[in-house]
Amino acid sequence: MAPNPLQQNAATLLHDWQVMMRDQLRLSPHTVSAYGRDATAFIEFLKDHLGHEPQGADFTDLHLRDLRAFMAARRATGISARSLNRTVSALRHFADYLTLRDIAVSSALSSLSGAKTRAGLPRPVAENDVARLIQCALETARHDWVGRRDAALLTLLYGTGLRISEALSLARQDFEGADTMLRVTGKGGKQRDVPLLPLVVHALNDYLAAQPFGLRREDKVFRGLRGGVLAPRQAQAMLAGLRRAIGLPDNVTPHALRHSFASHLLSGGGDLRTIQELLGHALLSSTQIYTQVDEAALLAVYDKAHKRQ
Repeated sequence: MAPNPLQQNAATLLHDWQVMMRDQLRLSPHTVSAYGRDATAFIEFLKDHLGHEPQGADFTDLHLRDLRAFMAARRATGISARSLNRTVSALRHFADYLTLRDIAVSSALSSLSGAKTRAGLPRPVAENDVARLIQCALETARHDWVGRRDAALLTLLYGTGLRISEALSLARQDFEGADTMLRVTGKGGKQRDVPLLPLVVHALNDYLAAQPFGLRREDKVFRGLRGGVLAPRQAQAMLAGLRRAIGLPDNVTPHALRHSFASHLLSGGGDLRTIQELLGHALLSSTQIYTQVDEAALLAVYDKAHKRQ
């Protein structure tokens, strides 16, 4: 006769859950281990909190105050907000498993919320580092036209703030007669006009004159070695190789160039509403994060100039 899950030791239920995650759900060993540690900490807490070895039935009678006491104890150990949120995910996952075992889990578990985490600020790429990336692309590519392509793409991303998907979706006809303004189709099919700097136009024309594929008006501009449309992953790999070659950190990505466009425009006196339109942000709140970037840059300059004694 199968044991009554309500009377099973919580440690046994925990072990069976980890086996299921590993063998049936095939979660990564790292996830199984991390979730197991979090749930083990919860069971150890319950042992002291309830005054006895917890069993399946104890998860039915949990109150929100019990869970909050556990989270407070976790915070007291000094773990990060991210780890606290992972703990919440682990407990909810464990609760789902207990439900599958016909253990009626307290609704308090579904009410448990994680810690608030502050969104990380975008880290713009310095202007001179952008120039170094472009120069490296021109000097190290195996084929001259590939170097010009990479330089044109980097110049376009930094000079217009386009998303990488937007840049790679541009066709040759989009650039015809677009000496000062480029019409871009962004998220949700929304179109916007983005100014084109002479340097961007020059880099694009330089690449178009060198590419060997005889592109038609409707063809996508940026192509791979065999003539196929350049994919975002290929562009990301290209930039990764360039940043390693000149010793830049991993945060230098195509999207970081978009951040750089906005941050440098703001520091140069651009207003948020204009930057919002150029980036294609639906909400101004998405653009306002760059005010924090600009403030951080100013504080860094101030601290450097006025070092504390």
